[in-house]
Amino acid sequence: MTLIRLFTDLDGRIGLRQFWLGSIALALCLLAVQWAAPHLVERPTAIGIVAFSKAFALFPWAALAAKRATDRGGSALFGIFLVCAIVLPTELRPYLGYAWRPSLEAISTIAWLIALVDLGLMPGAEPDRPLAAQEAAAKRA
Repeated sequence: MTLIRLFTDLDGRIGLRQFWLGSIALALCLLAVQWAAPHLVERPTAIGIVAFSKAFALFPWAALAAKRATDRGGSALFGIFLVCAIVLPTELRPYLGYAWRPSLEAISTIAWLIALVDLGLMPGAEPDRPLAAQEAAAKRA
């Protein structure tokens, strides 16, 4: 699978190795932008660049999660919802009252744990058989 397809396509399956390598590559890119932006431009512009890079990284992470969730035998939407559950509570925090903060942090933490275990640690459903054959076998059983 090409890098462009790995980070932009929601279809397909990827194993643990590709998932972790892609996640690490995205995290390193975000860290590089967060480090370099304040050194290259003035503060207000740097804040905007970092915010844009974080928003831009959501789609590649959702693509990785969708492919990994499919490889685990689930729906691609499960991976996308996990990414949303991790990211959105921190983005909603400024718009909600202080009383919501523990609930939002709990939602985000639980989503991180589910993503870590389900997408990051568990093996694929059955790597030797194509997904369509797995679904047909499940219907017969």
